[in-house]
Amino acid sequence: MDLLPKAQASRHDRGVTLTARIHKAVSEIEADDWDRLAGSGNPFVSHAFLKLLEDSRSVGGRSGWSPLPIVIEGADGRPAAALPAYLKSHSQGEYVFDHSWADAWTRAGGSYYPKLQISAPFTPATGPRLLLGDRPDLALPMLRAAEQLCDSNGLSSAHATFIEPAQLPLFEEAGWLPRSDIQFHWENRGYASFDDFLGALSSEKRKNLRKERARAQDGVEIRQLTGDMIRPEHWDAFWEFYQDTGARKWGRPYLTRAAFDLIGERMADKVLLVLAFLDEEPVAGALNFIGSEALYGRYWGALVEKPFLHFELCYYQAIDAAIALGLSRVEAGAQGGHKLARGYEPVRTWSAHYISDPNFRSAVSDFLEAERAGVAQDQLYLGKRTPFKKA
Repeated sequence: MDLLPKAQASRHDRGVTLTARIHKAVSEIEADDWDRLAGSGNPFVSHAFLKLLEDSRSVGGRSGWSPLPIVIEGADGRPAAALPAYLKSHSQGEYVFDHSWADAWTRAGGSYYPKLQISAPFTPATGPRLLLGDRPDLALPMLRAAEQLCDSNGLSSAHATFIEPAQLPLFEEAGWLPRSDIQFHWENRGYASFDDFLGALSSEKRKNLRKERARAQDGVEIRQLTGDMIRPEHWDAFWEFYQDTGARKWGRPYLTRAAFDLIGERMADKVLLVLAFLDEEPVAGALNFIGSEALYGRYWGALVEKPFLHFELCYYQAIDAAIALGLSRVEAGAQGGHKLARGYEPVRTWSAHYISDPNFRSAVSDFLEAERAGVAQDQLYLGKRTPFKKA
């Protein structure tokens, strides 16, 4: 389905008519204008990250992710608010699973796809989805523009995923349906070192983590690389790791080879690449992005089987780096109950959903109400099983 860029009117609650313009790519919008609205705290909604996905053809084409950013223009004609949106022809690469909704709507005779996805593609990391700059009053008009886009073009629904908690009320006030899940994040409680963090754990867990690190580090050299320390050969190696993991977990990797070159060219100062070397050859690695408050673990892979190397590269090295950088948390990606024993605690993540059909919306609302109650219980259960010392 091809939606041509067009302007659409949205009525502001103070009676001012605003213009929401639909673009075919983030690259159509000036980087300074986009980043002024997105801020500098989250790398995944930056113009650089979203544009490199387009330039590398990780999105667009036959990927099933067609860029469709929405911008509200101010009185001066410049963007005053923006929405990172995509037209989706499937539900892959989202990490908030709605396949059962698609099946139910299809059985009822509807067409679930295409749908509108408001997110950073392939990235289960919390962040702003309404890019409002200094105009929080434009949240409702922006969401109404997304709804109008769905209704005018026969889209079944719109889905904003991994919303930073502070923005969730904006979606709820607009009548979007909230959904929750659980991730495992590490929280920096003012630790001065990894040993300082270990001191907060029970004696048994502390010993276990030390043993795991010793076994993982035995026989390999681990290096943390950022900025111009990351060379083209490092990206060559990481591409091999990424392909292996992607093929096993997703069927095919989401990012193209060119995406990693562009990350290195355009965002190297926002990247922490952790590599394990055996006889000076990289054999495993983990890719992290650096935000203003968090370190975001994204991808990992290995060409060797070594006990606990995954935990070392993805979790323990990330903790080391977050402490050194003075960051408040590590978000280590989706799923992974094994993170709990490594000091990563259960945290609620949030999405919000607009369903065009009122009957289908009612059914989804009932489902989500029950699901949220179950997720809350799961969080309480998991929260009692962290490795920290009990009062």
